[in-house]
Amino acid sequence: METEEGQGPQRIKLGLIGDNIAASSAPLFHRLAGQQCGFEVTYDRLVPAEMNLGFDAVFQRCRDEGYRGINVTYPYKEVAAGKAVVADPLVAAIGAINTVTFGPDGPAGHNTDYSGFMAAYRGSMGQERPGTVCLIGTGGVGRAVAFALVRLGAEAIRLVDVDGRKAQALADDLTRAAPGLSVTVLGDAAAAGAKAEGVINCTPVGMVGKGGTPVQRTALEGARWVFDAVYTPVETEFLKLAAEAGLKVISGYELFFYQAVDAWEIFAGRPLDLAWMRQDLLKRQA
Repeated sequence: METEEGQGPQRIKLGLIGDNIAASSAPLFHRLAGQQCGFEVTYDRLVPAEMNLGFDAVFQRCRDEGYRGINVTYPYKEVAAGKAVVADPLVAAIGAINTVTFGPDGPAGHNTDYSGFMAAYRGSMGQERPGTVCLIGTGGVGRAVAFALVRLGAEAIRLVDVDGRKAQALADDLTRAAPGLSVTVLGDAAAAGAKAEGVINCTPVGMVGKGGTPVQRTALEGARWVFDAVYTPVETEFLKLAAEAGLKVISGYELFFYQAVDAWEIFAGRPLDLAWMRQDLLKRQA
């Protein structure tokens, strides 16, 4: 963090590495957080393909050019985990990170998708346990959500991914972390969703530029709640189907909000007035 005594607010240089991030609200969030806490924040969108660079080169550039930290999103969360020291053993077990700080001891990795999902879930469901959950998509955010489900007391987790090896690797990791948990890998989302109490989308399906839904309404029969990691748009086709079926809906915006809150505290060491942030974000995004 750069400090210039007597010359205005402290300055923090941040960024987001990912694909298809033109609609991301992360830059707005962190600039507003800076205003609330008295910092001058720059927050850059960093798309490797647009920079004609690979992820490793963009990551190194951030480290060399004075970034305090970066967020990492699809599809780089897992590769980022190999480039930073992750002090928390459970986060290390997730195998994916979405927040990195650059300090004198090198890059430090964190996963605020993990903590952010728990906050989003409890904000909607209170202390109610997740039950049996169908989780579609076992990439970076899917892994974080799966480990959060363990902490929230899920009874069973059914994993679905077009890459069966990736799903099985997550199943193995979950079983090691929670030996008593029932974890299965299924190839069909509709079958995995049958009579599941919670259905989760952790794929890019439904986001701006892709559209669609990971499952149809028939796969939601017997469910109590759903969560969609996609937050651009906030109201995805998947969430619309769930709302029409009378299910409790947790939007990806809630995950975005809480993971950003946690990331800001990691970057700046300052808590936020959450009610103020929500109000100001909604006003600026209207």
